[in-house]
Amino acid sequence: MEACHSPQQSNVTSSGAIILAIISLEAFAGMWINAFIVCLLCTCWVKVKTLNSNEKILLLLGCSRFCSLCSSWIYGFLSNIYPNCLLVYSIFQILGGAYSFSNCSSLFVSASLCVFYCIKIANFRNRFFNYLKVKIDRMVPWLLLGSVIFSLIIGILIYNTVDEAVCKNLNFTCQGRLWKATISLEEHFYPLFFVTGVLYTTSLMAVIFSAVFLLFSLWRHKHKMQTNSMNSPSMEAHIRAMKSVLSFFIMYSINFVCLVLTITYIMMNQNNMIVFISIYLYAYPGIHSLILILSNPKLEKKLLRFLSCMKYKICMR
Repeated sequence: MEACHSPQQSNVTSSGAIILAIISLEAFAGMWINAFIVCLLCTCWVKVKTLNSNEKILLLLGCSRFCSLCSSWIYGFLSNIYPNCLLVYSIFQILGGAYSFSNCSSLFVSASLCVFYCIKIANFRNRFFNYLKVKIDRMVPWLLLGSVIFSLIIGILIYNTVDEAVCKNLNFTCQGRLWKATISLEEHFYPLFFVTGVLYTTSLMAVIFSAVFLLFSLWRHKHKMQTNSMNSPSMEAHIRAMKSVLSFFIMYSINFVCLVLTITYIMMNQNNMIVFISIYLYAYPGIHSLILILSNPKLEKKLLRFLSCMKYKICMR
């Protein structure tokens, strides 16, 4: 652990301090929002002894995003303030594995949420689609379990790959070797980059198809309601879900592009570009989770009540 106590550990530039402040603000805001979702749903789970499928997905999504933001912020903090701590054996491996597991889990679960909205709300006269609509509630736990297992496999592979590269190519008792460590890890990561890219692309395609199908269903239902001069709760549900899915589709697409660019720039050793991209990657989990809260009447009501209570306590002081 001697590397953590090097006199060179806190040599931070002004630009590095500004970037660290930005990502810290984004990370803590995102962690607070996702922690709110998790605490609220866990409280409801304890009270009513059950959760519906939508709440199960949101619960796992909140947990994975909280862990992803936490592990990525720890890495960002150490790399800017105490970079030599990353040279301590197993710290770099644990952070890489934890972030990969939680980030992949967040992507897969959020894509599952989009697919769930599409199947549950959209209306199509198709036997297979109707079958999915009936069975989707039973399929959600298995879908979430599969997402966690795939993410865990990726996290373990990342950990083992980093550990193998470190043990074979690095000498952590020497200082000034972090850049060489990065180069060595890139060579070992090419197969995992390819596998991760395929999984990211698969989840993006699921989001695209879900958004397109739900858009078409909304347009058809809206046209039917306008023709009959009627309004219905189904119409409101369509519009609410469509806003959520459409906003998620836009943000998910940008997030996908940023992840692909991050992998590309890592292989090209363009660290400056990675820093700017990471600003959006830190903001995405919190912003999208906030959109999910505002699109859910139950969560929105609880959030407004919580904020009003906090405001009242602050004013009383």
